Amino acid sequence: MWNRFLDHLASRRGWRLWVTAVGLGAFAALALPPVHAVPVLLVSIPGLLAMLGAAASWRGALGVGFAWGWGYFTAGLYWITHAILTDVATFWWLVPIAVPALALPLALFVAGPALLAWRVRAGWPRVLVFSGSFVLFELLRGWAFTGFPWNLLGTVWAFGALPVQGAAWIGVHGLSLATVLIAATPLLGRRAMLGGAAALVGFALFGLARLWPAEPPPAPVGLMIVQGNIAQEVKWREDQRIPILRRYLDMTREAALEALRELPEDQTLVVIWPETAVPFLVANDPSVRQIIAGALPQRAILLTGTVRAEYGADQRLERVFNSLVAIDPAGEVLGVTDKVHLVPFGEYMPLSGWLPIRLVQGGMNFTPGAELQPMRVGAVPPFGGLICYEVIFPAQVVPRERPAWLVNVTNDAWFGISAGPWQHLATARLRAVEEGLPLARAAQTGVSAVFDARGREVARTALGEPGVLLAPLPAAREPTLFARLGVLIAGTLSALILLLGWWKGRH
Repeated sequence: MWNRFLDHLASRRGWRLWVTAVGLGAFAALALPPVHAVPVLLVSIPGLLAMLGAAASWRGALGVGFAWGWGYFTAGLYWITHAILTDVATFWWLVPIAVPALALPLALFVAGPALLAWRVRAGWPRVLVFSGSFVLFELLRGWAFTGFPWNLLGTVWAFGALPVQGAAWIGVHGLSLATVLIAATPLLGRRAMLGGAAALVGFALFGLARLWPAEPPPAPVGLMIVQGNIAQEVKWREDQRIPILRRYLDMTREAALEALRELPEDQTLVVIWPETAVPFLVANDPSVRQIIAGALPQRAILLTGTVRAEYGADQRLERVFNSLVAIDPAGEVLGVTDKVHLVPFGEYMPLSGWLPIRLVQGGMNFTPGAELQPMRVGAVPPFGGLICYEVIFPAQVVPRERPAWLVNVTNDAWFGISAGPWQHLATARLRAVEEGLPLARAAQTGVSAVFDARGREVARTALGEPGVLLAPLPAAREPTLFARLGVLIAGTLSALILLLGWWKGRH
């Protein structure tokens, strides 16, 4: 029955071929967060390879891979349309085309591996070439044109701490490699499928062994994450500025006093607000900081995302930054870190002198920070600040001087109640596992969470609801193998597997 199904896919021609390839790619997207229907890959990836085997020319193979990739990325990134709907009166024309258009260049990163796989004979050689090149193209996708490593295939395992422990050694790209190899085993017979099942058991045992030791005592710091749940449509309205500030102040004041009653007298409470939490230039406005300070008890420090401005000698606005700012109970700025990896079309306009489109809010490009730097604030252990998008880049989230924990502030209000915030949350969990560092995540509308250094969820808020999250700061662990070597491990394994498959398939 299985062979008949694959033969049926391989027999598709004309428009049915392209529709089937797109459908298989979209079907594979069900394995991504938050659905995590991982078994669909046992159909989608063998189906793609079977259709490649039936391609009569390199153009046909390239087209099949492109169609599969277009379906995968269109389905996996549908939630980006929510961002356009926040200003539908201006960008209504982008609603039906934005995601399908974005998926077009991304589909090339599947078309390339498909073409290489077509060039070798069926069986293990084709599986090895496709698996190795698929991950190498994923690595390329995280770098090319400033990079967009979203929905890496290894994120399908981020539904819990146990399945992702392998990322401590091989990173999310290594998980992608294992995923493609295991998903392709139905093409190779029963022995290969048993081998794939044994590999899954091995990953599970490795995860259990890594999670088995008791967690060390937490750091002498309490965390309090405030999720205001401010919809993006109202966030920058003039009549909502004061109400938004008041909401964060009220939620902070009440919860901070309660939290400090539970903390020992020698411990600090770190209050975390999300990216651009309130519509004020907090770092530039002493009067707003004094109002905020009124909600901060002693022994509390606020970390808040904010837009930060720099002015010239004539008081003209010269540059704006997306920043994370630390504020003490006196309203003084203790430290600032600026976002280094900006979002194209959202925070700056690529080729702005050539393209007539203005998508950046306010029409002014943000300026990137110089480099990631650990922040040191009073008695709080040094931490790395990651603003929204920055957390999605494997091996690029830790400053050169290793911190004790990571903070990720984000405004996922852009993406509403959709898969987007859950996908973003999954990448944050993977960064904690890869680096062996605890991570605190504050999201405007959710999902806010705290993960320990092994990716276990300490606490989490709901999506689309206001809330305050209280948790101890988990302890850091020793640098993982991935923290030491980064993507070199997955890249080397993928290249070796590709070369082995190519050699076997061409001889």
